[in-house]
Amino acid sequence: MSFDPFIKLGISAILGLIIGLERELKRKPVGLKTCLVISISSCLLTIVSIESAYVFPEKNHITMDPLRLAAQIVSGVGFLGAGVILRRGNDSISGLTTAAIIWGAAGIGVAVGAGFYWESAFGVALLIVSVEFIPVLMSIFGPKQLREKEILLQITVADAKNIAEVIDKIKSQNIDIKTMRIKDLENHHHLIKLKAAVDQKRAAADVYYAIRTIDSIINIDIESA
Repeated sequence: MSFDPFIKLGISAILGLIIGLERELKRKPVGLKTCLVISISSCLLTIVSIESAYVFPEKNHITMDPLRLAAQIVSGVGFLGAGVILRRGNDSISGLTTAAIIWGAAGIGVAVGAGFYWESAFGVALLIVSVEFIPVLMSIFGPKQLREKEILLQITVADAKNIAEVIDKIKSQNIDIKTMRIKDLENHHHLIKLKAAVDQKRAAADVYYAIRTIDSIINIDIESA
């Protein structure tokens, strides 16, 4: 009996563990266990697909594609990835990176199952570098847009006459306003919803204190990634 399939499954488990650990450390919905299952299962299906192509034709005299079953894994895992993509109430999308990680874990499993060990290991290394270190470098040396983070502000203003003044003072605090929505409330109050960008290193508390000093503002609600 050949031990090659067991070696492949072991390598796939180790590489899947590395991918899952990165998600686990960030407290993402798809973590260690999910990536392990995806990577190992993809590897197993690839092994079955390849081995079957060379075992059954000898008995049935038929032609089979060695990677036919494995080819369906990548598309099939897309359904699992779709389950972790969420749309928040503020119309922002989250979970895309996690969905991509799921797809990547399946790809690593397929590669290991096909016998591409070093390529798989290098792929995992590049994946971790891309997710962990590249964004950090971009936040330091990249364009201004990549050195900013998005925040959502909900501000209650006492009088409509003060809205323009409040917006000008917010802009003066190095807050780049992208979109704005104004809604009338009871008691002649007005709700201003802003999608803005600030420096990546700037804390949400600092933004809060900077805006809280503006006159005519009654309430502030800040949401930051």
